[in-house]
Order: sequence, then structure tokens, then C-alpha cells
Amino acid sequence: MEITLPYPPSVNRYWRAIGRGRVIISREGRDYRRKVGYVIIDSREGELPEPTTERLAVTIKAYMPDRRRRDLDNVLKATLDALQNGGMFEDDEQIDDLRITREEVEPPGRLEIFMEEIPDARKPLVADT
Repeated sequence: MEITLPYPPSVNRYWRAIGRGRVIISREGRDYRRKVGYVIIDSREGELPEPTTERLAVTIKAYMPDRRRRDLDNVLKATLDALQNGGMFEDDEQIDDLRITREEVEPPGRLEIFMEEIPDARKPLVADT
């Protein structure tokens, strides 16, 4: 499956501390989740996806919105959370192969996501000794 998403907010702007050690997703993070949800539904011709339960390989091409220095790994949290929230998969724990590449600057920025199921890839969490 392929999908193009808007560029996500930085992980530094995705979370908000609200006191007493509580942390929530910020308004900007919730807005991003909503936008991704619309893109997913639109890509499925108005249908909500049935979340896959298979193991996954995900490749992300990140087209930067501008020339500022950015940590590439800051793209992942908001993006994977939004894909999960949008019904693409049950839990981002299912991702066994995750790759991200920095592409050229193309305002306003975007992410090209390539996701495929890895059949019969159920791996034990702890290796037998």
C-alpha cells in the first residue's frame, strides 16, 4: 500500500505536559491525526480501512518542508501514531522493518509511505536458548 501524507509536526510539538506528570497529544498533534485520517479515508474511496494484524515493513520518504536542520527520527512518532489511529494497523509494534530516508526540500513537505505485510513473519519476542 502507498499513501502520501502531509509533513508531521515535530515530536517536540506533538506532546504537551499538562501538569502532575500528565502528557497528552497537543492540539497540533490531534489536528495532524485528523488530517491523516482524512487522507486514509480518501485513499480508500470513503471507506474506513480494516486494520491489518500482520507484521509490517514500512518505508518512508520524507520530503522536507524547508532547509532548516531537522532530526529525521522526529518524523516517526506522529506519523506512525496517525497511521495507527487512522486504522492502517492495530499497533505500531507490528512493524518489523522500518526505513526512512531524507529526500529533497519540497514545500510544504510531505511523506511518501510504502507499507507491506510480511506474511508468516511472526517472530518470538525472546529467542530460545
